[in-house]
Amino acid sequence: MTAAFVAALLLSLATRLWLATRQMRHVAAHRGAVPAAFAASVPLEAHQRAADYTLAKGRLGLVTTFIGTATVLGWTLLGGLDALNTLLRDALLPSWGELGYQLALLTAVSLIGGLIDLPGEWVATFRLEQRFGFNRTTPALWWADQAKGVLVGAALGLPLAALVLWIMAASGGLWWLWAWGALVGFNLLVLVLYPTVIAPFFNKFEPLADAALAERVQALMQRCGFAAKGLFVMDGSRRSAHGNAYFTGLGAAKRVVFFDTLLAKLTPGEVEAVLAHELGHFKLHHVPKTMIGLFAGSLAALALLGWLAGQSGFYVGLGLAPNLAAPNDALALLLFMLVLPSFTFFVSPVLAQFSRRHEFQADAFACQQADGRDLARALLKLHADNASTLTPDPLYVRFYYSHPPASERLAALPSPT
Repeated sequence: MTAAFVAALLLSLATRLWLATRQMRHVAAHRGAVPAAFAASVPLEAHQRAADYTLAKGRLGLVTTFIGTATVLGWTLLGGLDALNTLLRDALLPSWGELGYQLALLTAVSLIGGLIDLPGEWVATFRLEQRFGFNRTTPALWWADQAKGVLVGAALGLPLAALVLWIMAASGGLWWLWAWGALVGFNLLVLVLYPTVIAPFFNKFEPLADAALAERVQALMQRCGFAAKGLFVMDGSRRSAHGNAYFTGLGAAKRVVFFDTLLAKLTPGEVEAVLAHELGHFKLHHVPKTMIGLFAGSLAALALLGWLAGQSGFYVGLGLAPNLAAPNDALALLLFMLVLPSFTFFVSPVLAQFSRRHEFQADAFACQQADGRDLARALLKLHADNASTLTPDPLYVRFYYSHPPASERLAALPSPT
């Protein structure tokens, strides 16, 4: 187990670094000139700003990649999780019981991990995003968001963790199947609750006030057979200059949400085209297909964990002495979550390929329901406003990009002029 984990961790780290440096070299090499296909629509200054933004994100990404790898090593082979488990088990097990001690262990690892990530998130917001003019949040609002995130995480995560731990203890060898059912039910519940309970905890949502645009959007949704609970505008400008639009919710709880920054940048026709793209995902059943794939993957992962949790070599090989007088369920969950990304990292290109294919299909659908030239113009504006590079490294794209790069996407659309 130790050799397999170290090999996967180092190989994934080396691959991440190789891809990141390829991307940065490629973007830097093409910084001096706008690609010919965009020469008439993208100023050189905007192109260079996007390149600089991409390079800055790449440098920060290298730092966070090293920190993440060191953190995983610290928890596992360097004995961090073993030491924390011993401390909490000896201090809490007699008085808190098995479930209380295990929940405390899960909570402690989550909080420590959040604290480790906090400086990187601060730098990303108040250094990188601030430098390029995207950040609009304040330190007070940022800290409030962090606190709210912890509260929501605890409110949702602790009951789910308690349920899974109870299932692991009470359901025998097939506990993973029952736990999978609980996780599926939990995810579906969150999809229902998110629009009306969770999202408003962080942002304000107002009904779309533009009557003409609302009528246009309603007509589009009617043509596409899509029913939504309402059309809402989110105060995204309080935190960022980036714009977006999305659907949220499940069943009758579905909502259409526009960032106020998006509405400020696009014409009504362009907004309609962007929304038609999102409706394409609905009409072409991309969301349920993705959910089914994720649920199938989680079932396979839990089945694997169900086997690993009973193997002493799983714990010892990852730097942990299993409990003898206490359950190891929380330890198994934590170890699995820590080491799994090093192995599943190499599945990323396959998932990204499916996602890019869905984006092309949604674009084609949008061209049938709205003006394809409006969609092309909207994409150009969003790429410029979000400082997305027009010259990414092709291999980096194939490995990471969930959306096709602008050059490929616009080549499949009518000319914006």
